[in-house]
Amino acid sequence: MIYNNYEIKLIKNSSILTSKTLGEIAKVIKPGINILKLDNLAYEYILDNKGKPAFLGLYNFPKTICVSINNEVVHGIPKNYIIKDGDIISIDCGVYMNNYYGEHAYTFGIGRMSKEKKKLLKFTLKSLYIGIKNCKINKKIGNIGYNINKYISNKKGLFIVKELMGHGIGKNVHEFPNIPNYGNKNEGILIKNGMVLSIEPIVNQGSEKVYLSNDKWTYLTNNNLLSAHFEHNIAIIKNKTKILSTFKYINKNLKNNINAYYTTINKEKKKKDY
Repeated sequence: MIYNNYEIKLIKNSSILTSKTLGEIAKVIKPGINILKLDNLAYEYILDNKGKPAFLGLYNFPKTICVSINNEVVHGIPKNYIIKDGDIISIDCGVYMNNYYGEHAYTFGIGRMSKEKKKLLKFTLKSLYIGIKNCKINKKIGNIGYNINKYISNKKGLFIVKELMGHGIGKNVHEFPNIPNYGNKNEGILIKNGMVLSIEPIVNQGSEKVYLSNDKWTYLTNNNLLSAHFEHNIAIIKNKTKILSTFKYINKNLKNNINAYYTTINKEKKKKDY
């Protein structure tokens, strides 16, 4: 879909409330915290700030946030699980406000991280910004996934998940076009002013293969190894790519949370806020 500047501002407002909600989670996430507490925190914070949890009830999803732990890839249902030192926790959150949606994701490393875990988080996060960099006016959607996959393919032991992908966002959480994290350069639809997209690389250790669990929501790695997921909402405005969401609230609060591993490749400063 194509949105005007006013609509994009409303989408950004929902995206920023999502960012702030993830920032609140970053304050408290640590070993010993129950995942259900994080879900309740997100629910209360979104409502207190005049939004609605976008995921709660969406396609009958039962919780406010998606929490995917270690070998869980995406869409994990929050459960009675106590976070442990060394866990990797992917949290996807969404907000519905003023008739528009925003949603994005961040993968937290908890406590002591091995070198391999740090690499997984670092390279997945970097691939997100590579995708955003290749989302340019009058270029093809295929360039985004081509360059994400090219980058990850050069990292030994890491693989882009091909069954799951990014998408448009705005009046609905999931809109056209789909944005695979792989593909061919200069293929797909043309990127135009007014497009609002969710770019979200998902990277596994050891294999790209995933399967759907018995809960019919949670995707897991086939080999029981780890997975990471980062996501931003972006818009094409006046021939420029603008990041609507932000990790600044997460980054700020992780610095003060010594129990959560702090990692960022923060290139948002190079792009002016809309």
